[in-house]
Amino acid sequence: MSSIDINCDLGESYGTYRIGNDEGIIPFVTSVNIACGFHAGDPTTMRKTVKLALENKVAIGAHPGFNDVLGFGRREINISPSEIYDLVVYQIGALEAIVKSEGGAMQHVKPHGALYNMAAKDIHLAEAVAKAVYKVNPEYILFGLANSEIIRAGKRYGLNVANEVFADRTYQSDGSLTPRTQEQALIHDPNYAAKQILHMVKEKKIVSVQEEEVPIQADTICIHGDSNEGLSIVKTIRKTLLQSNISIQNFKQSEAKH
Repeated sequence: MSSIDINCDLGESYGTYRIGNDEGIIPFVTSVNIACGFHAGDPTTMRKTVKLALENKVAIGAHPGFNDVLGFGRREINISPSEIYDLVVYQIGALEAIVKSEGGAMQHVKPHGALYNMAAKDIHLAEAVAKAVYKVNPEYILFGLANSEIIRAGKRYGLNVANEVFADRTYQSDGSLTPRTQEQALIHDPNYAAKQILHMVKEKKIVSVQEEEVPIQADTICIHGDSNEGLSIVKTIRKTLLQSNISIQNFKQSEAKH
């Protein structure tokens, strides 16, 4: 039986503002990426989310992004690779301390939003992110867009990498995600999302919005916790995968089986 990881971005509430359905979604995933206070989250939210993850026995990862709360980290910011290195190290360190203080251990790092998409295409930014992860802890797994520059950079640093695919996003023919500014970027239908994931996992291909089949490697599936359909999508995907004889385990367990 093959297996795969399901991850979700959590801890994206801020102060009195609540974003996402963390408590509802977490029982259905195997890894979580916790916002580190730059694009979303705050120290109290980070601690509460870490405790929630430990209680549910899911793998914990840092989710560093641009320092852009107003844009939720989804606006491109023109900063140097050295600045990106610093902001990633800083945010990993912040979450790492909270996880340690709660008696847990971190497993991985996954960049957020615009930082994620920019590093997927720009070799210099990808190198900065990979170097930051490596310097903090070379045992951390680097999550990144499947077959992208950040995956290649992680491998060059000797990091264990997880090729990430998306259930609720559409793809371009170059393997990149359709920008959120475009009408077809998001998938809201849980059944369509599950069909897309099953095709990626079993056939190792994705059909782009240009209707071309693109090769893809799926090690971990991302569910966005801040979407209205997040809970129904993850439930449908789990059911579809299990019915197809694909087990759901966190990346380290899944990798150990292969």
